[in-house]
Amino acid sequence: MLVAQAGRLSNVRYDIRGPVLRRARQLEAAGHEIIKLNLGNPAPFGLDAPDDVLSDVVKHIADAQGYSDARGIQPAREAVAQFFDRRGVSGVTPDDVFLGNGVSELIVMALQALLDAGDEVLVPSPDYPLWTGAIHLCGGRAVHYRCDEQADWNPDLEHLASRVTERTKALVIINPNNPTGAVYSRATLLGMLDLARERGLLVLTDEIYDQITYGGAVHISAAALAPDLLVLTLGGLSKTYRLAGFRSGWLVVSGPRESAADYLDGLELLANMRLCPNVPAQYAIVPALGGRVDITHLLQPGGRLRDQRDHAWARMTAIPGVSCYQPAGALYLFPRLDPEVYPIRDDEQMMSDLLEQQHVLLSHGSGFNLPTTDHLRMVFLASVPVLDEAIDRLAAFLAGYRQ
Repeated sequence: MLVAQAGRLSNVRYDIRGPVLRRARQLEAAGHEIIKLNLGNPAPFGLDAPDDVLSDVVKHIADAQGYSDARGIQPAREAVAQFFDRRGVSGVTPDDVFLGNGVSELIVMALQALLDAGDEVLVPSPDYPLWTGAIHLCGGRAVHYRCDEQADWNPDLEHLASRVTERTKALVIINPNNPTGAVYSRATLLGMLDLARERGLLVLTDEIYDQITYGGAVHISAAALAPDLLVLTLGGLSKTYRLAGFRSGWLVVSGPRESAADYLDGLELLANMRLCPNVPAQYAIVPALGGRVDITHLLQPGGRLRDQRDHAWARMTAIPGVSCYQPAGALYLFPRLDPEVYPIRDDEQMMSDLLEQQHVLLSHGSGFNLPTTDHLRMVFLASVPVLDEAIDRLAAFLAGYRQ
């Protein structure tokens, strides 16, 4: 009997964990050592979670044997509400907080509760591709708005406004941005929020990198700028707190809830259907958000993440025909290959060829819903010697590569 894939998956893509990654696993199984700079997972690069956070989880492990409240344990939701209050988002209570098995689960829940077939959601291009995939999975349509590389990858507000139709239900903001590393200006955020206000759009803001910024860049929470709008803010422990494997995230509802009571009932229904989030991981939230964890030392000059960003950016932009915005946030470089120098028709094939020839695993730019094939993404979490080796191999590959 032939068992076929569901038709609703036909438009769902998640290429950054697609065929190239599968081939990398095959090469590793055959005994090859692969330099993997494709995923923003801190643990494999020796960036461990703070001991204070881990010790609290161990201390409470016996308390985590049963189901929690479907929204999460009360102390953790209180800690998230207090964290948002400190960041200028007023009026958030523990009842406005949904904990989840990572931001990914909460993105899907938020969209499942919102979308009917054919509804549209505005998503940045490039984006973190889970957003586009989840929208299609929920029966909606992702409509991409352009982010301008010449304007430090800030969204093009004119283009954004032109993409709104009568079917548009929501606006997605990813700030700091993955994959570009952009940290949006206040003016850009205010312009986006004005559009949401004018067109009656729900705002979904992905702020998982909210504390990872460099060189004086300041992250501003969208919800803090728009107390009159319904905003769902998503964040978690994966990046700042180096706990990607805990799958511990939160969704915070702010702004006027009355007109969204039906939607919020739907969100609570979905929370109930999954029973509850992973309970042991929830016990990491209180110590993480309670002021006992500070990532600043990694982000300042002399700090590991800052120095690796600077070094990788300098080495990458020294390759002929390669330019790159210096990321103000997050954990990635998103360099551009000059099409006059590197006429690439298929950037996924280029990443596959790089893997086969040089045993370096990176991500292709079109996998982030960029309409061109002239970008790639590289994680700069690795140590400087590993970054040097990877960039040397990339430079050697590009010097002779033709499609």
